[in-house]
Amino acid sequence: MTEAPLIEVRGLTLTRGPSAVERGLDFTVRRGQVFAIIGDTGAGRSRLLRHMVGLERPAEGDVLYSGEGFWSGTEEDRERVKLRFGVLFAGGALLSTKTLLENVALGLRLHTRLAGEDVLAVARLKLALMGLTGYEHLYPSEVDASRRAWAGLARATALDPEILFFEEPTARLDPLEARRVDDVVRRLRDDLGATVVLVSNDLASLFAVADEALFLDSESKTMTARGNPAYLRDHSPDPKVRAFLGRGRP
Repeated sequence: MTEAPLIEVRGLTLTRGPSAVERGLDFTVRRGQVFAIIGDTGAGRSRLLRHMVGLERPAEGDVLYSGEGFWSGTEEDRERVKLRFGVLFAGGALLSTKTLLENVALGLRLHTRLAGEDVLAVARLKLALMGLTGYEHLYPSEVDASRRAWAGLARATALDPEILFFEEPTARLDPLEARRVDDVVRRLRDDLGATVVLVSNDLASLFAVADEALFLDSESKTMTARGNPAYLRDHSPDPKVRAFLGRGRP
């Protein structure tokens, strides 16, 4: 018997003001999958992510988690489902008035029964796993963009969530650090069984970690391709998708 999808997007329409950005989005994400959302400028990749994590209500459609309607449910239902999420927005999106340690500890304080010292111990461990030992008591403004991104990743994974949403996790990172992020994503999937939804146009990262990719097109305002990134690059019937994924090839 085939396992039901962990995430199912049904008939989603995204708008910006009165204008539609994307229409009729229908796709599923399997448990334990790295699923990438890609597309050209203005295609609404980040907007789709915000609809999936509960920050923006879609004009039409719904997102189902384990068969449960997210937007058709109550606010209480949505808050319960959100406890299954870990979210990393571009640049880390850290709270500027809290240290890196306090940023990572915040979710642990709110959503676990750990005592104060235990919360800090787990937060330090999460920062250490991202190479940030010694930076715990610095504020986001006191570290560079790279370390802010790693701190954001530590915060997103602090609760060992079932589903992770990453927006441009390799942006502003040099190639070696970007590949380290790829390693983290693979470990989250392979060792912890996490499901990762990834918004990124970093092709090196995409081909390294994504099991499946969804292409959003700004002209047709809908999804025009879905499948393994390498397969789409070589065999998609849409020349725009092939050109997008094949850029940089000799």
